[in-house]
Amino acid sequence: MKGFLHQQFDYNFYCNKKLIEQCIAMEKVPEKAIKLFGHILNAHHIWNHRIVGKPIEFNTWQEHVLESWEDIHYENQRTSFEIITNADDLSKRVDYENSEGRIFANELKDILFHIINHSTHHRGQILMDFRTSGIAPEPLDYILYKR
Repeated sequence: MKGFLHQQFDYNFYCNKKLIEQCIAMEKVPEKAIKLFGHILNAHHIWNHRIVGKPIEFNTWQEHVLESWEDIHYENQRTSFEIITNADDLSKRVDYENSEGRIFANELKDILFHIINHSTHHRGQILMDFRTSGIAPEPLDYILYKR
């Protein structure tokens, strides 16, 4: 399971990095894409911090300047890899408080998979926004990544 999660986070890192690179090359990044990518970064940060018990530094929809995306993304990836590598039991339940102040608990492996799935969902929205804005998105299909 750890190997699978490491592979999924590698793929997530690859996709986000390609998206960051494409945005850096643009004259103007669509506003919706900026908002959604900030949300991807923030949610990943929030889940990592819930897992390790650190104070959360970003709110859910906080926007970041494009120049900070790579650093936040790298730190998110590094922390997730440490979580996976150091986990004794991926079925361990993690207690956390959601953004509305409600208390929940989920298994660590499910939270980690949620981070990946959540990012994929919003990257899809960003790519659709690119198309609507007349921008050809980079292909980010998993099978292309694995080739």
